[in-house]
Amino acid sequence: MSLSIPRRRLLACTLAALPLALVLPGCTSETKPLPFAGNDITGSRLGRDLNMVDMTGQQRTLADFKGKILLVFFGYTQCPDICPTALAQAAQTMQLLGDQADEVRVIMVSVDPLRDTPEILNTYVHAFDPSFIGLTGTPEQLEKTARSFKAYYAKEPGPTPEHYAMNHSSAFYLMDRDGEARALLGPSLTPEDMAHDIRLLL
Repeated sequence: MSLSIPRRRLLACTLAALPLALVLPGCTSETKPLPFAGNDITGSRLGRDLNMVDMTGQQRTLADFKGKILLVFFGYTQCPDICPTALAQAAQTMQLLGDQADEVRVIMVSVDPLRDTPEILNTYVHAFDPSFIGLTGTPEQLEKTARSFKAYYAKEPGPTPEHYAMNHSSAFYLMDRDGEARALLGPSLTPEDMAHDIRLLL
């Protein structure tokens, strides 16, 4: 009996120390920050409420793209300069990735759903790369999705009610295979920078 008591105390102390051991350095499930060229937004949980309509009229959420790296961009087909430049950069990025491009999906979410029908969006994004995906939907869907990404967009009146412009965010959201936002890739980055950041997640 004189030996059993210390053993019980030792076992109790060992069990009590387990929660502490799980949070010690080297025992956590957290990964080291990656050297992104863009701004690291890991842990922001952005984009989880993505819910739009694709070019075939099908509802799409983030879960539909699980297992793929995503580059998500907010724009519209009648954008005079920012959107064509951004999508051209994305197309160059895909070329730089070579065979790895199959693991990536470039998605443009339209901030102009009144004019950007699935058919118009399909023609537009495919002019840059046949693999690109366009998402549109109702104004309500856009509002919820953009709020989820904290993406900015606003209508700018033109000379007539039909001729207007859309101000909007100009960065790509880089998301990993689990749908977690990892980096914000601004317009100052080159296709080489974008390919670098994507490869970090492949």
